[in-house]
Amino acid sequence: MGLMGSANGRGVMNRLACAAAPWLAAAALAGPAWAQGSAPAAAPAAAHAAPAPIFVLNSLDANISIIDPVSYKELRRIPTGKEPHHLYLSPDEKSLLVANALSDSISLFDPRTGALQKTVTGIADPYQLKFSPDMKWFITAANRLNHVDIYQVVNKPGTGLEFTLSKRVSTGKTPSHIAVDSKSTVTYVSMQDSDELIAIDLATQQPRWKIPVGKMPADVFITTNDKFLLVALTGDKFVEVYDVSGPKPVLHKRLETADGAHAFRAWGDKRHVMLSNRVANTISKIDLQTLTVLASYPAPGGPDCMDLLADGKTILVTSRWARKLTVIDTVEKKVVRQVNVGRSPHGVWTLDHAPR
Repeated sequence: MGLMGSANGRGVMNRLACAAAPWLAAAALAGPAWAQGSAPAAAPAAAHAAPAPIFVLNSLDANISIIDPVSYKELRRIPTGKEPHHLYLSPDEKSLLVANALSDSISLFDPRTGALQKTVTGIADPYQLKFSPDMKWFITAANRLNHVDIYQVVNKPGTGLEFTLSKRVSTGKTPSHIAVDSKSTVTYVSMQDSDELIAIDLATQQPRWKIPVGKMPADVFITTNDKFLLVALTGDKFVEVYDVSGPKPVLHKRLETADGAHAFRAWGDKRHVMLSNRVANTISKIDLQTLTVLASYPAPGGPDCMDLLADGKTILVTSRWARKLTVIDTVEKKVVRQVNVGRSPHGVWTLDHAPR
């Protein structure tokens, strides 16, 4: 997922991908440890809740950095499974899923306490993961195995989420990022090393279409009305915008952003979206109605995944090459601090975020 010497994927960057990790994402695969092996004690009823920590996924170190949101100091690191690339909060907000690609497993955590709920094994190469909004389907992109898996989801009392493989769909090379429409009818997946985009019908679990796109497609983002699908081209400086409202996709626009167009994060107002430009070291703010770039923010060190604080004035972005979390003031349009984290920092998430 980058432009540093060769095509994106594990061959270059050990398959670095975007993530989202809630505030007490505790010991993946190691149990519900918080600090020294025990869950945090419940706060007194009269006490105010502590500010939500910031979590950064360190892909090459197989752990998560926990950062104090006031001092911006790294407090500790929690181990995960091998190559944890993406993290995802279930739509009901009851489980945080950590995908351990090389461990072929997914660890589920309580997103508010950090307690390990369960570890699901036998999930083949879960590089990217996403639920359909209705929580009926769970989709994973097997980056190194060139397929998309569709699981049926059941939420059982006492045991939580359970996954049954319903269909394996072969794709082109290196399926990477996933988007699902608001009606839970179709999923879109980019394929970075064959420069393709596939749409899979979730009812029939068969491909609707597959088309060639620009160089090294990475993240995909669908507008709230399900009309336009944005495809970030990490091998170029464009976002391709497709009208997917009909039976076949139609290229609507090629929007120039900056070199290494890579990962999206909704601004939270249903009108704008951010895009990290990995090579240009910038973040673009895109107007989804006019499909134009409204602003650009500096983001040194190979920006990857982002979160936006609830006040809309602060961007958190992982700087992949610099091994830092970068904090950006959206009003002043400048970097205000950087925090040292682990190798290949990827996903960043905090409970104190703007809506998605």
